[in-house]
Amino acid sequence: MEDLYGNSHRDLQEQFDSKRLADKLEKMIVKDKFDEDAINFIQSRDMFFLSTIDHKNRPTVSYKGGDPGFVKIVNNNTLVFPSYDGNGMFMSMGNIRHNNKIGMLFISFEKPHRLRVHGEATISNNDPLMKSYKEADLIVRVKLESYWQNCPRYIHKYKKVDESKYVPRSKNKTPIAGWKKTDAVQDVLPKKDKKKISKEEVIGIEEWMEKVKSGDPNA
Repeated sequence: MEDLYGNSHRDLQEQFDSKRLADKLEKMIVKDKFDEDAINFIQSRDMFFLSTIDHKNRPTVSYKGGDPGFVKIVNNNTLVFPSYDGNGMFMSMGNIRHNNKIGMLFISFEKPHRLRVHGEATISNNDPLMKSYKEADLIVRVKLESYWQNCPRYIHKYKKVDESKYVPRSKNKTPIAGWKKTDAVQDVLPKKDKKKISKEEVIGIEEWMEKVKSGDPNA
């Protein structure tokens, strides 16, 4: 298992008299193999937060959503998830190609609970699981370094109102993203997107922004 604490962590632990507690917690909760509880929790999630590092060593965090089970544990130290169509910037995936160290936060807002995962990721468009994910651009495989459960005390309790219609599903045709119908991007859209939009569907960028602000489901 990786060395969890560095000098900066130790300095703060000494300052706040928590070094003994931190050492005890590392022994108690930090693991390098997924157990049954972790597998069940992760595979029940329909979203997580992904942390990556860019070419300038700047950290970034991205929201990743899907249907429950879109993150799969394939063995006790490997998980996979799809990279679906985004905005074409490929920030998270490009970061992974540059620096494979990532962090993942899985969280439940209905029954406050969370798991933090650290690992090394690879991306591929030729992964055996590509066929398991409709419309996935890439498959991300993460080799587990460590994970642990965090205290849920500061998690506000929420209930899920609805699921996103944009998540690719075998039974439905996936609608094109609303922002791709705006006049601001028509001249730069990839060909595969351009052919899905009729002239009548194109709207002004300001109109789309108003939809976003109002919570319009077509945004």
